[in-house]
Amino acid sequence: MNPNKALWEKGDFTRIAASMRESGEALVKDLNITSGLKVLDLGCGDGTTAIPAARLGADVLGVDIASNLVAAGNRRAEAEGLTNCRFQEGDASDLHDLGDDSFDLVVSMFGAMFAPKPFDVAKEMARVTRPGGRIVMGNWIPGDPTLVAQILKISGAYAPPPPEGFISPVTWGVEANVVERFTGAGVPEEKISFARDTYNFNYPEPPSALLAAFRTYYGPTMNAFEAADANGRTADLQNELEALFNSQNASPSNDTTSIPATFLRVTVAP
Repeated sequence: MNPNKALWEKGDFTRIAASMRESGEALVKDLNITSGLKVLDLGCGDGTTAIPAARLGADVLGVDIASNLVAAGNRRAEAEGLTNCRFQEGDASDLHDLGDDSFDLVVSMFGAMFAPKPFDVAKEMARVTRPGGRIVMGNWIPGDPTLVAQILKISGAYAPPPPEGFISPVTWGVEANVVERFTGAGVPEEKISFARDTYNFNYPEPPSALLAAFRTYYGPTMNAFEAADANGRTADLQNELEALFNSQNASPSNDTTSIPATFLRVTVAP
C-alpha cells in the first residue's frame, strides 16, 4: 500500500477534525465563496472546509487519499442534503482524472502538504486551476512553537528514520520552498503571497483528552507511540506531549481545550 494512504487510513482522523470545525468554517467565510463556484478541496479529510464551502453554494469536490475519510465526507454531505458536495479518492501528486482548468478555487488545508513529490503536487494544483482562479494552502511551519509543528517535531524524535528520499511535509511551511515549487509549475513569483494565520483546536474536554484522541486516532502520533513502545520510551513521549498540550491550552477553563496553532497561509493566482 502507498505509505501515505496507510498513514491516513490508520486510526480515525475524523476524531481530530471535529476539534477543527470552527476554524474551518471561519476560513471558508474569508474565501469569498459564491454560489456555483467550482471548488476542489485537496487532502480534504472528511470535509472540514469542503462542507462549509458547499453550504455557501459552491460546487465542491473533495479529494483525499484515505478511503475511510472519503466515505466519512460523503456521509456528512448526504446527512446535510448537500447535493453540491461529493468526495472521492485521489492522490494530490497525480490528479490524472481531473481536467485542466477545472476549478475556480483549489483549497488544501494541511492536506496536500503531506503528499509525496511536492513539485508534482504544485504542478497538479496549478494545472487544474482555471486562469484567473486561486489556490489557497494552509501549511504547518517547521520549528514553529505552536501545537501541530511541535507534535510533528516531538513525534519525529521517537519515530524510526524516514525512508531515503523522504521530503518532510513541513517544508511546505517555508516560503522559499513554496515559491520554488509553484514557479517550477509555471506560476510567476509575483502571483504567490503569504500570511501567518491561526487554526484553533477546540475540544469539550481537558487537554489530556485531546492528546488521548491524537494518540488513538492521528496516524503520525500513533506511529510515534508504536516506536516509543518498542524502545521502552512510551512514558517519555507521553510526558512530552502532555506538557505541550497543557502549556498551550488557552481555554479559561481547565475542563475544556482551546489551543491555537500557527500556519503559513499561501495564496496563488496562476
